[in-house]
Amino acid sequence: MPDASQLALYAAAALLLAVTPGPGIFYVAARTLAGGRAEGVSSSFGTGLGGMVHVVAGGLGVSAILLASAELFTALKLAGAAYLIWVGLRTISSARRDASAALRGEAAAPPVGPRRAFREGVLVEALNPKTAAFFLAFVPQFLDPGAGSVAWQFVALGSVSVALNTLADIAVAFAAGRLRDGAAARPALVRRLGEISGGGMIALGIGLALARRPAAP
Repeated sequence: MPDASQLALYAAAALLLAVTPGPGIFYVAARTLAGGRAEGVSSSFGTGLGGMVHVVAGGLGVSAILLASAELFTALKLAGAAYLIWVGLRTISSARRDASAALRGEAAAPPVGPRRAFREGVLVEALNPKTAAFFLAFVPQFLDPGAGSVAWQFVALGSVSVALNTLADIAVAFAAGRLRDGAAARPALVRRLGEISGGGMIALGIGLALARRPAAP
């Protein structure tokens, strides 16, 4: 492993990146506003697991192969984009349906639930090749070939980054959860939050679909 000073530098850089607003934080916020704190926290753990998929793949060299192939990169990003857009459209539909039910005095449809939110978080992150590109660009700067297996170093350092990202996402889920709780007695506002959340997910999907493959080093 790198020495203590390098580890401290890596941890500081990873923490700064973790708290910088990005697609992951926006997705968790949108999920929380649409379905509540429990779904937001579950999706945070889901995106964390999805991130670990890229960390392990990067350590094994699979991510490098993916990014080197225009066809594989395009296939993965389009699958991820389509999934995000579908989740966004479903979120908007659910928000409108629940608001209409509230106006009629009927019970709202059951929420997606933490388990499904977790699974969706895994898929959203695992199907995002931009995450693979991030780890391949960031982690190798701190590897020490003379300190043991580079693959194990990559996985260990990548795991630290994923853990920090997950903690930041959970904090966002709690903050967004408080906002949603404050709107709970106002069905029109809850509907608006759901529509905004769904629109945010669709925007993330479109952004992913338009992403370009990183240039080879």
